[in-house]
Amino acid sequence: MKIGVVAPARGIDEALAARAQGLAAIIAPEVDLVVHPQCFLSNGHFAGTDAERTAAFVDMANDPTIDALWFARGGYGSNRILQAAIPALGEAARRKTYMGFSDMGFVLGALYAARIGRPVHGPMVSTAGSGDGGVGFSRALLWLTKKDRTVLEPGLDGRPAAAFNLAILTALIGSPWLPDLTDHVLIVEEVSEPLYRIDRMLFTMAHATQLKGIAGVRLGQVTAVQANEPEWGETIETMIQRWCGEMRVPYLGRAEIGHYRGNRVVPFGVA
Repeated sequence: MKIGVVAPARGIDEALAARAQGLAAIIAPEVDLVVHPQCFLSNGHFAGTDAERTAAFVDMANDPTIDALWFARGGYGSNRILQAAIPALGEAARRKTYMGFSDMGFVLGALYAARIGRPVHGPMVSTAGSGDGGVGFSRALLWLTKKDRTVLEPGLDGRPAAAFNLAILTALIGSPWLPDLTDHVLIVEEVSEPLYRIDRMLFTMAHATQLKGIAGVRLGQVTAVQANEPEWGETIETMIQRWCGEMRVPYLGRAEIGHYRGNRVVPFGVA
């Protein structure tokens, strides 16, 4: 099996790529983990120019010898390639699994909207350097190689689901890249935001006409919360329950996804 690695937003260095390839050789020796040289480029904030990141993604997505695309890491930028990249994807791209999360939600959402491939919210290649002993990395590989259901988010209940970072989800609202999530359970997570910003994003989610018809909302991890001044005085549970009430959809409880070591796998649609 051949898994391609690209970086549609920010890049990784060659040492991390080598560590990832070494871990893959131990965990799944049948896998050839092919890291595109674009992952090592630098152009300001990004792993190369928009054109270079687009070309690398399209090149690997359209390569019939590659079975899956595994995103190197997050960081802002993948939204900037959608307009050029998505229409350029061909038949080989439609047969692939695509895995990532955080900023890669832009790409996963656009792929799901266009009904291209099998988008999956899950750990990225960068987890090879997370210091968790390879647990997250292994979890991702087990899904990519064997569709091992033990790595799935345990609350998936047979209904279609989709998982997003909340900031990415709200940025997709109003764009053509937000998929139709009618009858889906929507799972959201967030990182490095103060609670007032999270509340504002939940307001946007709750009143988005594109999200009418979802089956319910689950809340993943909300980590590295920034301080409010003055103190916010409300819990994240209270906030999401209030906004689900305004959205008129059930709040279905917590989920094991997010920017933490327990980040589990959520295939878009039915697992």
